[in-house]
Amino acid sequence: MWYAITAVLALLVGGVAGFFIGVAYLRKQLEKMQNDPAMIQQMAKQMGYNLDKKQMQKMQTMMKNKKFRP
Repeated sequence: MWYAITAVLALLVGGVAGFFIGVAYLRKQLEKMQNDPAMIQQMAKQMGYNLDKKQMQKMQTMMKNKKFRP
């Protein structure tokens, strides 16, 4: 019985910890992407978009104006 309770508790704690670690990792990647236009271009190509220079500048200004919470 204690094994089942421990297993369920460990699963819940692991899921919550994994979520917060994933959010922190994604936030850090977005902050790095603000400074590197090549990463923005690569992400856009992976999603199927080809950005020209005007669109790239607009994307960079949008990302710089957006504030990410630490």
